[in-house]
Amino acid sequence: MGTQETAQKFRAYVEKMLHYSEAIGLMEWDLRTGAPKQGAELRAEAIGTLSSEVFRMQTAEEMGEYLDRLSTPEALPELDEITAASVTEMKKEYERNSKIPAERFHEFVVLASKAESIWEEAKDKSDFAMFRPYLEQIVAFKREFVEYWGYTDNNKYDTLLDQFEPGLTVAELDPIFANLRRETVDLLQAVTGSGQRVDESKFERRYDPQVQRQLSIRMLEQMGYDFRAGRIDSTVHPFMTALNRYDTRVTTKYLLTDMRSALFSTIHEGGHALYEQGISPDLIGTPLCGGVSNGIHESQSRFWENMIGRSRAFWEYNYKSVLELFPSQFADISLEDFYRGVNVVKPSLIRIEADELTYNLHIMVRYEIEKELVNGSVEVKDLPELWRQKMKDYIGLEPKNDGEGVLQDVHWSGGEFGYFPTYALGNIYAAQFAWAMERDNPNYMDEVRHGELTNIRTWLHDKIHRYGKLRTPSELVEGATGKPLDSQHLVDYLKNKFSALYGL
Repeated sequence: MGTQETAQKFRAYVEKMLHYSEAIGLMEWDLRTGAPKQGAELRAEAIGTLSSEVFRMQTAEEMGEYLDRLSTPEALPELDEITAASVTEMKKEYERNSKIPAERFHEFVVLASKAESIWEEAKDKSDFAMFRPYLEQIVAFKREFVEYWGYTDNNKYDTLLDQFEPGLTVAELDPIFANLRRETVDLLQAVTGSGQRVDESKFERRYDPQVQRQLSIRMLEQMGYDFRAGRIDSTVHPFMTALNRYDTRVTTKYLLTDMRSALFSTIHEGGHALYEQGISPDLIGTPLCGGVSNGIHESQSRFWENMIGRSRAFWEYNYKSVLELFPSQFADISLEDFYRGVNVVKPSLIRIEADELTYNLHIMVRYEIEKELVNGSVEVKDLPELWRQKMKDYIGLEPKNDGEGVLQDVHWSGGEFGYFPTYALGNIYAAQFAWAMERDNPNYMDEVRHGELTNIRTWLHDKIHRYGKLRTPSELVEGATGKPLDSQHLVDYLKNKFSALYGL
């Protein structure tokens, strides 16, 4: 069989596998947006069955043969760019997954699916003891898997971090985070010591969820989200899921007494969705049709949520929609009050409720705990107290129960260790992209002020979105900005913004 025939069969094989993955994604979306609770266990079994089939295909002898034939020095030059990159992507996945016994992977997937439902109940009851045995099993699985995968420099966490942010190591990340943490703590102390307070009581009014939904739709349309290839639904924990390039779904959560939560979670998830909708159609049906890393993906949501969505310029144009939809609630709230109200600095126990300035400190808590947990220096039983201590040290707050502490996030129920640091990385990437965008188009915020976001979308599409996984995170950053990742851009952005807001 010649190279081109092998490549054709490889592409068909991978596309079939991606179809299974799309079915899994649809079932998971349904599970999180309204599936009956009593059906959760059987749904977990179904997800486990399909996930095992995907895993089998990823690690099958047939896949290995395709990769062996197509990755030789003779065959690779005969492949087009997309097929060659697909081979490289699948080979990395094959080598990683083939080291895990299939039956162990199936057991893990079923456990993780069940654990999410248990986590949700445990969170509602603030009962860590209910979730602890499941988390202990998940951690044991992850430690076991790391031994199969292998690791370098005596840091097992590197192996998990690489799965969410390819190429990044703890040795590289620690100093980046250390600079950000140091500067953030200093700025936070200055802000809290300024004596200035924002009166948020004006926002505590009743907001009809259906009207909030109308505002969410308007904001997504303003951003350029294509509703012909997406939809918006309600959920407990907002997320975006991309079943394929033409089916990219946004979810949010509407609070009756504060419209800001749903508003900004919608803009955030919309940023994720724009990334997926902007990927080149040439990549459909390949493993390259998705965001290149969690950090780059998060940069797109954070850019839209914070750099654009929380800017004064954005609301100079869009505040009229708020006034139109909520005339009585905002009759006594000026544009300036609204702007300050969506940028208030108020340390919080809950990550997803954290303000823009303190958010990254929440990530530091999780990142440091994860490193210790994966490397075995702490155990699951230690987590509630360790969490409380780190929150007190970094943010100055101490949770009163596990629901507002160690149980607040869904991620660990799925074994997603290595995920959390990519949230802070997203902020760092976003600030550097914003810096480069302003360098390339010094008037871009004036365009935002007039509701014109086309040039912003074009810049992001041309520099980031269209490539999918064709370029690495570092290649995207250097290609878009002309320099390696530098956290100082985020530090400068935060200092400029909050110094002006709080008169520093």
